[in-house]
Amino acid sequence: VGHVARANPVWQQPAPSVFVFHGPQGYVSPSWYPGKQAHGKGVPTWNYAVVHAHGTPRVVDDRAALLAIVTRLTEHHEAAQAVPWRVDDAPREFIDQVLSAIVGIEVEVERLVGKWKLSQNRAAADRLGVVAGLQQLGGDDALALAALVEDPR
Repeated sequence: VGHVARANPVWQQPAPSVFVFHGPQGYVSPSWYPGKQAHGKGVPTWNYAVVHAHGTPRVVDDRAALLAIVTRLTEHHEAAQAVPWRVDDAPREFIDQVLSAIVGIEVEVERLVGKWKLSQNRAAADRLGVVAGLQQLGGDDALALAALVEDPR
């Protein structure tokens, strides 16, 4: 469930589509592999977690339904704020103007395809080196990726 700008032509002729949801991702240096020090075999790579959702979008252009979509998305994304912004914090005329500029999209997911590339082809010591390297980089994505490499369950 989401929305796009009314000016975006993607909603005008809904067709089977793929929606990409990516999780943590990041560069992996071969210098993090202890095995590289022993045998020199290592190249840079990219680790990631991603899901492709397949389905045909349905247009939601009814004002009440669109307001419900926007409200639900806002509540979800504002939940972590100290003082969450609410749709009804804005003047109704302004919200009506915003709603007229967007189109809601709902997709019934027909198929999900997930892919994780988390150094699973490397020796255990190399995976631990990747975890240590990512942890040293820090940041939300690197730390989340390190956690997945360490325990991909």
